[in-house]
Amino acid sequence: MAMSHFPQTDANRRAPRIQLNGSISAAIHVETGQRARAKLQSISITGGLLRMQGALAAGDFIEIAFHTREGPIHGMAEMLAPARKLASACLQPFRFVALGDDDHRKLRMALDSHFDRQFLESIGESHQASHEL
Repeated sequence: MAMSHFPQTDANRRAPRIQLNGSISAAIHVETGQRARAKLQSISITGGLLRMQGALAAGDFIEIAFHTREGPIHGMAEMLAPARKLASACLQPFRFVALGDDDHRKLRMALDSHFDRQFLESIGESHQASHEL
């Protein structure tokens, strides 16, 4: 599979994130052969935050796969240092290091669709509020 997108982070501007609160499952395959299941807590075009049973080492490279309304997304990512360890799980961020053309397009469309819905909802709420005045 050709991985042609290499998401770059901008140190001056954080990529917008969608808070998922564990509503989407992710399959993780570590380069050592270990497999794990996780829940996406948040996602952006550059990476995300996973809720997992146990932490992986910062710097581990993984394959990650999850489903969106736009279809399945599969990519390569690097695990970052765990953000928080809980009694039964840990929250650990990751950053995408490579996404195929189709996966990048589906991720961008899923993010844009979510942000469009949020924008339209806020416009509707402000329009409704102005009519109530």
